[in-house]
Amino acid sequence: MEKRRNFRRWIKYKYVMLMRAKGGTSRVAMGFAIGIAIEMFTLPTFGFAFLLIFPLIYLLKGNLPAALIGFVIGKVIYLPMAFLNAMVGGWMLPEHFTLHIPFLYGWVNRVLSTSLKLIIGGMINGVVLGVLFYFPIKFSLEAFKNKRREKRKLRRSRLETRVAD
Repeated sequence: MEKRRNFRRWIKYKYVMLMRAKGGTSRVAMGFAIGIAIEMFTLPTFGFAFLLIFPLIYLLKGNLPAALIGFVIGKVIYLPMAFLNAMVGGWMLPEHFTLHIPFLYGWVNRVLSTSLKLIIGGMINGVVLGVLFYFPIKFSLEAFKNKRREKRKLRRSRLETRVAD
């Protein structure tokens, strides 16, 4: 029971830290968008795409904890999106595109061709998902901060009236 309460407190603490993150709401939303975009093509690359999070966070001025949260949520929605990724990748590649590396078995070449479709489709869908998630997250975080600011103003004014009485 005590461990569960401590875990809940730790989660709430991390949530508050994320809400008060340095750089504002746009950095948190950008981090989340980067995390979810990278997850869409990390599986076919055997996890090496995960390493792209760090330079993209630096270049696009995102928030790393938010990117990791986006990455985890991307893992949850990846399976349904994999079918869409393969479709979009198939649309982008030529119709009879096959990868042929002479020293590999035929089935390995087919797996690589399918993985290439997943990577290309995942990159496109990842960017689209990142843009789609960026704005609602940014606006909801701004609403949260404004609500918190108003609550503090109200509490401060009540305290001032008590002191004046």
